[in-house]
Amino acid sequence: MTTISPISSTLPIASATAPNWLNEAESAIMAQASQSGLLGALQNSQNPGTLSSFFRNMQSGSSALALIAQNSAANSASATVTARQASDIYSQTQAAAIQQRLNAPPQVNSTPPQGLDPIIYFDDGSTLDTVNNIMTFADGHQIDTTTGTPVIDSAAIINMPDGSYLDTTNNVLTMPDGTKIDTVTGLKIIA
Repeated sequence: MTTISPISSTLPIASATAPNWLNEAESAIMAQASQSGLLGALQNSQNPGTLSSFFRNMQSGSSALALIAQNSAANSASATVTARQASDIYSQTQAAAIQQRLNAPPQVNSTPPQGLDPIIYFDDGSTLDTVNNIMTFADGHQIDTTTGTPVIDSAAIINMPDGSYLDTTNNVLTMPDGTKIDTVTGLKIIA
């Protein structure tokens, strides 16, 4: 009678990462219980046997080896199928991403809006200089469009020592108190 002892460290231990580790463990236990080959012959040497028991042991050993080979083939086939499935999924994902990029609406290069024309002409004869922000009226006087103050050409201004100044373009003398006098007529200009 053969007793079943725990699996010793000399026997192959089932891999916990293998998908059929339970089958491997069961095969190892059964192999230990009925060893064949040289170890089986040594173990069974204490009980003299017949030639038929030897062939039975050899048959069970060959069955165990065939089972191992079959499991290895199944595992490699399973790994091949899994790798093929992963490759197919990757290819499908790549194809879908490429198709999505191909079907994307084309990008339209937009031209930034043009700014205002440098000079805008109005129907009444006045103009607006959009670069320098100066509005020139039909009668010739100009105002700064950002501040609303009259634009005076600094080359046409003569500054007096008392703080007054003469605008030679418009012939207007501006006194230190802000009073404006037309130099041609001598009359006070009321604004």
